[in-house]
Amino acid sequence: MARKSLLGVFTGLVVAGGITPASAIERLVLEDMVVVSDKLEQAHDQLPASLSVIDARTLQSTPVDSLEQLVRRTPGFTFQPYGQSGTQLPVVRGLTSNATAFSNPLLMLVDGVPVLRGQGFDNDLVGVERVEILRGPQSALYGRNAEAGVLSVFTRQPGDADYARVETGLGSRNKRLVSADLSTALVEGVLYAGVAGKWTSQDGYLDDDFAGGKADDRERQSGRLTLRWTPDALTDATVRYSTLKYRDQASQWGSRTGHDRAVNSGLAGRNHSSGDTWSLDLRRQLNGDLELRSITARSVWDDRLRQDTDFQPRDAMHLARDYHFETLSQELRLSGSHGQSRWLLGAYADREDHDLGYQQKLPMGLSATQAGLGGDTAAVFGQWLQPLSQDWSLTLGGRYEYARAWIDPASNRTQSDSWQHFTPKVALQYALSNDAQAYISYTEGMRAGGFNAFASSAGNPAYDPEQVRSYEVGLKGLTVDQRLRYSAALYHMQVRDMQVQQLVQQGLVYITNAAAATSSGLDLDLEYLLGERWTVTAALGLNRTRFERFREGSDDYKENRNPFAPDFTGHLGLRYDADTGWYVQGALSAVGKVYLNAANTYRRPGYGLVDLSAGYQFGQYTVSTYVDNLLDKRYDAQGLLNGAVTVYSPPREVGVRVSFEL
Repeated sequence: MARKSLLGVFTGLVVAGGITPASAIERLVLEDMVVVSDKLEQAHDQLPASLSVIDARTLQSTPVDSLEQLVRRTPGFTFQPYGQSGTQLPVVRGLTSNATAFSNPLLMLVDGVPVLRGQGFDNDLVGVERVEILRGPQSALYGRNAEAGVLSVFTRQPGDADYARVETGLGSRNKRLVSADLSTALVEGVLYAGVAGKWTSQDGYLDDDFAGGKADDRERQSGRLTLRWTPDALTDATVRYSTLKYRDQASQWGSRTGHDRAVNSGLAGRNHSSGDTWSLDLRRQLNGDLELRSITARSVWDDRLRQDTDFQPRDAMHLARDYHFETLSQELRLSGSHGQSRWLLGAYADREDHDLGYQQKLPMGLSATQAGLGGDTAAVFGQWLQPLSQDWSLTLGGRYEYARAWIDPASNRTQSDSWQHFTPKVALQYALSNDAQAYISYTEGMRAGGFNAFASSAGNPAYDPEQVRSYEVGLKGLTVDQRLRYSAALYHMQVRDMQVQQLVQQGLVYITNAAAATSSGLDLDLEYLLGERWTVTAALGLNRTRFERFREGSDDYKENRNPFAPDFTGHLGLRYDADTGWYVQGALSAVGKVYLNAANTYRRPGYGLVDLSAGYQFGQYTVSTYVDNLLDKRYDAQGLLNGAVTVYSPPREVGVRVSFEL
């Protein structure tokens, strides 16, 4: 066994040096990847944009259980430190949002169904075929809330072959999990069914000095039902239902001066948020290569939380949320080709209807807000891919969108506002070779406008959409005998009507369009087959996002950093696969320091995390073990909510898993 292991290492070193055994040549090639992030099927290396793809093998073997773990592998993408399950605010290329804006700079799609806000921006990644992360403004195809990119999750479709994967695991702090992904053909060639789900429970890591035990235990359940109907070779219809529920205790919060991962709260916290989504996905092949696609969906998210904010036995301060979000959406797309050209036309509409209930207890008394919030959106969009010659090609796209928002506060002073935008996209691409492409692009992005639901004393003022203009040049392709896949993109973005929280007058803070900023940077992504058994992955994100204009009273924040935007993100991974069925892998991920407010007075330090995992596959079974945050690195965010709160980072976690796959 030792000789075989040494031989595998030696072979990897020989191949890395350029001497490739004849028997290994065919295996030393990266697989072609077809992606649909641009709403048209294209080879990964032909898409003129910065794109990362994470497949099911990576998700299962690492293991990746959350979006936060997922984005560590990608450049220029992190999340704000928030410490509450079910609410995640993405930070992409230096752009992010406030939780009370109920919008995001990054659009998430799960099987084509949009998630438009930070509340409900979560996924357990069970039964997922792949995840595509497209960076840069994508509003030309996707509209509002795609100003910095799109994250697309594609779940596995049931087919004729029976499939089963069941996994169970144990880990630190009494962690327990069970997951399953099953599918079968009810009527072969016609009707299929699938079910997937996951249950996870884990003790918290914040000591409860008041009641004893831990203050922040976690429990979550997710599930998905799929019914697929293919009555003929031209029709494919899929109905999906998915659900996600939390039964958590307190948020992972403490006082700003606390350093011991401990609270002394007399009021027990809880988070009982949940969401449900129903969708119908219909494809119909028309004449020739003409295809009609329809995605109809209804999504509901309930954000129900109570959280102590004084962290003392006496209940002097706390907050409570009871939000209900509901979105109904419809998209129609028609795609085809004309000669060597490919085209896409589409229409989209949605309606949002939200009920917001919020309470905040302060030493001077209890304040409460009750309001209705909603809106309607309608859009048409299109894209044309035109070869200009053997080496040159042009992509043109655009979207016209009309949006109306309204607010109905408890005072019954109903208000509404509307906006309309055209967001273009132009990309010119040059084939340096059969396996290498260079491109230059201009795109625009937009994040939705809305109303300040929690500023009733100011009349719930509206704020306009945030707008982005982006210039990008990139290089991507395959090299080293198709063993190295690389992607590099340089970009510069101008942000206008930037949505920021502003102190308008003493004691009154709400969202305005008071700022402008620029964001410039580099995204680098690569995967390298280093010999027969070794795989190297790397990602680097460099970003500089600074305010060009932002005044708050007498304070001038020009040249300050946008809150939560790191100047650096990085990932380096190494994996070894033995021919005897076992594997071992390690990864280092790093994030630079971030400031927690526009004044740049509170911050979270930069940090690096080391994760390890190993497994052994025998027959249909796999036994694996992992260590997350091997060095037990702390990276607490001290000063959230204008200096009031520390969000504690998770400690080291060790676990073991057993899976069965049919």
